Amino acid sequence: MYRVIQWATGAMGRTALRRIIDHPDLELVGVYVYSDDKAGQDAGDLAKRPKTGVIATNNIEDILALDADVVVHTPRITLPYDALNDDVARLLASGKNVISTAGFHWPTHQGGAYAKPLLEACEAGGTTLAGLGVNPGALVERIVLSATGMCAELDHITVREMVDARAMAQPVFVYDFMGFARDPAKEDITKGPLAALYTSLFGEVFAAVAHAMDATIKDLSPDHRLTLAPHDMAVAAGPIPKGTVAATEWRWNARFSNGAGMTLSILWTADPAMHGADVTGHWTVDITGRPNISLTLDIHEGDPKAPPARALTDATVAVAIRAIPDVLAAAPGFFAYDAPAPYRARF
Repeated sequence: MYRVIQWATGAMGRTALRRIIDHPDLELVGVYVYSDDKAGQDAGDLAKRPKTGVIATNNIEDILALDADVVVHTPRITLPYDALNDDVARLLASGKNVISTAGFHWPTHQGGAYAKPLLEACEAGGTTLAGLGVNPGALVERIVLSATGMCAELDHITVREMVDARAMAQPVFVYDFMGFARDPAKEDITKGPLAALYTSLFGEVFAAVAHAMDATIKDLSPDHRLTLAPHDMAVAAGPIPKGTVAATEWRWNARFSNGAGMTLSILWTADPAMHGADVTGHWTVDITGRPNISLTLDIHEGDPKAPPARALTDATVAVAIRAIPDVLAAAPGFFAYDAPAPYRARF
């Protein structure tokens, strides 16, 4: 039985909280919340489950004092990219392993000043830090890399993600973190803090790919693109006026020391029809080399009454929860899954 703390209870956090409460091998011992109105509530009430006797708190000292094996850390990623690091370091130093869905996939990619305090906290607490999810965390690092192992020669990996934002109802996420309804005449978000945030986050995917192939990143460059609303539009979160941002494509190109290249494209859109008939599904993957390999992956909701976004939330939380025994069995420090037999130019 693993003793678990749930950190944050937004859409992702409430799903994680339910999984923890329902899981036969997990015992919920604490819940951290950010808002005053959630503090003092029973975890069962927050998760639409029977009362648990575990009372939510927004005081980190209460959490640090608990005896727990792991913290499932699911806050919304925020600006700047290292804004969550101090809390995570304190959790690690207090003897609690941390599995986060909000970064920390390959911390050494960010440099010594970023990674060193986290590593020191792991050493002090004898703990492990894991950043896990679907993308980043599983799609490229575990699925795509495994597919490259079928290549005798590898030229290029192209991964395209498409997220349909029409049903997303959270204005903070859609406007602030997806960048919708911004006026490009007043602000070029492809060169601002949002671009820096996503370069930090998805740069760790490239670092994981390089490591798996026993290579290094020779060059990593952004190629971000915006699509402006051709007319007044609206999504569940609110309006998108004509001429403002209606889709953001966060895109990077990399070249590795083994000669292979990689393109990663993350397209968030208010209407997939704006991008042509070839933009379908969640992910499309094209691996060129000898042989060429193409993959498609779609994570979708089976219940027509449920919000479409629930499927990806379920998948992300499933990855994090499944990792608990693996992370706890790992040595102190940073954790990442090894991709099964990826492509390598040299043994």
